[in-house]
Amino acid sequence: MEAEAADAPPGRVEAALSCFSFNQDCTSLAIGTKAGYKLFSLSSVEQLDQVHGSNEIPDVYIVERLFSSSLVVVVSHTKPRQMNVYHFKKGTEICNYSYSSNILSIRLNRQRLLVCLEESIYIHNIKDMKLLKTLLDIPSNPTGLCALSINHSNSYLAYPGSQTTGEIVLYDGNSLKTVCTIAAHEGTLAAITFNSSGSKLASASEKGTVIRVFSVPDGQKLYEFRRGMKRYVTISSLVFSMDSQFLCASSNTETVHIFKLEHLTDSRPEEPSTWSGYMGKMFMAATNYLPAQVSDMMNQDRAFATGRLNFSGQKNICTLSTIQKLPRLLVASSDGHLYIYNLDPQDGGECVLIKTHSLLSSGTTEDNKENDLRPSLPPSYAATVARPSTSAASTVPGYSEDGGALRGEVIPEHEFATGPVCLDDENEFPPIILCRGSQKGKTKQS
Repeated sequence: MEAEAADAPPGRVEAALSCFSFNQDCTSLAIGTKAGYKLFSLSSVEQLDQVHGSNEIPDVYIVERLFSSSLVVVVSHTKPRQMNVYHFKKGTEICNYSYSSNILSIRLNRQRLLVCLEESIYIHNIKDMKLLKTLLDIPSNPTGLCALSINHSNSYLAYPGSQTTGEIVLYDGNSLKTVCTIAAHEGTLAAITFNSSGSKLASASEKGTVIRVFSVPDGQKLYEFRRGMKRYVTISSLVFSMDSQFLCASSNTETVHIFKLEHLTDSRPEEPSTWSGYMGKMFMAATNYLPAQVSDMMNQDRAFATGRLNFSGQKNICTLSTIQKLPRLLVASSDGHLYIYNLDPQDGGECVLIKTHSLLSSGTTEDNKENDLRPSLPPSYAATVARPSTSAASTVPGYSEDGGALRGEVIPEHEFATGPVCLDDENEFPPIILCRGSQKGKTKQS
């Protein structure tokens, strides 16, 4: 969930933002600037609280926060081959690693940390930052396109399998084995993302007209959505809601599309006996006799809701989250603002813009903001407007800020990982000395 604005013309407002990314559960927003980076809490519509800010590293172009913890990963244009991992609550560096070429993207969950270069991907164990695997000789990936499931019990990784077609390689980050390849699109890939449980994978090609959703790990196509037909666009962001009932896509146009993941059934009520109803039935029946490409286009689902921006041509990222018990559409843009929309999926149609925040001046720093460090997931996106969803708890240990034991909550067993993984311990883990190093020729390769 990251976008860069480094190619913005000098002197324009967006040039001040080099990158921005939502964290894994969409409760926090991170931005990188020429001066450093900032972290914001997304717990309120009315105000944008700055949780942390740092000017120690200038010209930041990658910043990723691990859920709502104090762990943040930063990469700067001053040292584009070096990854720095910080515990911002303590103000200490956990470790840093150097790589053979420029770092293009970082992805992390409570079990794995991925570093994507143009022709290789490094897989680290986030508990001790040990390098577990290096995927070499992958097709050239100049944008660093990759996705990691935030569910650390599977830690699926997806990345482009071809330079000329939209093939996706699905890789298991826990067993360190390739699962399958998915022929997702005819054209090259522009965006890929997993849902929160790692059971679905969505993708879009560089044309940006069709978005497809596949089951994981078998790679079967589940849904196909049409974003548009008249013009090709660049999909800059593709994200599921936390309950996996909705999929949101933003591009370089002024429209953000929201799709609902549901299959139409044959139990729909009969069309009224009108001329338009009759013609509708005839139109759908005719698709059985049309060429496959035309028939597929007619059967593709359209967006059930949209959000309108007052600009186009700028990079942005979107997410669907629940803030103050209501579902919201959030769009962070390279123009230096966060746009918050109110959603009512029952009505569909166009979303209403209710608040705009400046990312360059809003908020107050609260390094010890307890409410923002809570590791629990937000309420289900659709629970407030449809029905609640449940998911099985994971049993795989991984990184946790403080065991999750804040405010007397009952914490799932997987939060109590074995070993000294708590970064608030007196003896900070992993040891800083052991984590510094260069990733050149010291790893298992594939």
